[in-house]
Amino acid sequence: MTLPIARDWYGLQSAEERIWCLTEPHVHPIFSANTFLVLGRDADLVIDAGMGIAPLRPLIDGIRPDRGKPLWLFVTHTHVDHIGAAHEFDTRLVHPLEVGGLANPEPYSLDAGDISPAFRQLFLDAGYPPLWPMLIDAVPRSGYDPAGYELRPAPATGTLEDGDTVDLGDWQAEVIHMPGHSPGQIGLWHEGSGTLFGADAIYDGPLIYDGPGMRIEDYAETFRRLRKLPVKTVYGGHDPAFGRQRFHEIIGDHLALWA
Repeated sequence: MTLPIARDWYGLQSAEERIWCLTEPHVHPIFSANTFLVLGRDADLVIDAGMGIAPLRPLIDGIRPDRGKPLWLFVTHTHVDHIGAAHEFDTRLVHPLEVGGLANPEPYSLDAGDISPAFRQLFLDAGYPPLWPMLIDAVPRSGYDPAGYELRPAPATGTLEDGDTVDLGDWQAEVIHMPGHSPGQIGLWHEGSGTLFGADAIYDGPLIYDGPGMRIEDYAETFRRLRKLPVKTVYGGHDPAFGRQRFHEIIGDHLALWA
């Protein structure tokens, strides 16, 4: 199967004055996750690292006004679409329950035929379109062989738990443990702007909550906790950002469903 070469592998847009969002438009929607860059006075923060099909760090460095500042990778959880380029970063922060997923990631294939029927059905039941023959519809460069795709070990250099603070000097956010989709999933709450980085706990698309390592009871408790926050904007792990009204609609719909 011959795939076209993508002129630009990553989509890039400025979300706010100090926040950038990177996407992978040539990856199937179920695996096309958001990567965020938050620029700070004393350090810059990358939230998640995509599939790792094309190098991520050069694009990140091209956006940063000051490459001499520390650059930290905040890993929300260790599913394949969030850790692919983690090895490109020197500082890698994750919840203790997800440490093993960074150090010893499970092998993954871009060939959709290698995904089990149970997972295929899980994605369909959630509302995603059928998988493509490959999880990508293009390649990042000439000579790229999708069969050679692999997740590289990227052991955590530090851990973060609920209530910890990520401090960029002029931007501080609280770490929130959000289990349900993954046991050690964490997000960030920036109280000053009412901004929630919701990872795969909450985004404006089909949520995945009934697969291996997932617990609906934990997910519901996460939603009940998030609902108490005075959220204005949500940057999710997938799909575009959304506001307070949609935030409460998503939570209300799923709590009713799970009840």
